[in-house]
Amino acid sequence: MELTYRGIAYNTTPVQVEAQASTEGSGKYRGLDWRFCNVQPKLTQQPTIELKYRGVSYRTNEAGQAESVSEQSRRLMMNNTRRSERRHLTMLNRSFAELGA
Repeated sequence: MELTYRGIAYNTTPVQVEAQASTEGSGKYRGLDWRFCNVQPKLTQQPTIELKYRGVSYRTNEAGQAESVSEQSRRLMMNNTRRSERRHLTMLNRSFAELGA
């Protein structure tokens, strides 16, 4: 199903819900017979999503909850370490190229 929010279109698939009719939950309301249904939603795994709120990026996990501060700080530290390692390798490669090695 294609939806639009503030001019941005996106696709979504609605969650299918199975309902089971039960004879235990029946009664009368204002003179009419009434039966209740037990609704059992299917459990679906939500994807990890990169989001941004007021310029601050954050990520949700599979359960749709935001990462804890410790998880987020660990991820940021690992990204900084990777970036500095790449920077060092680039500088080494440039220096080797200048020396002609």
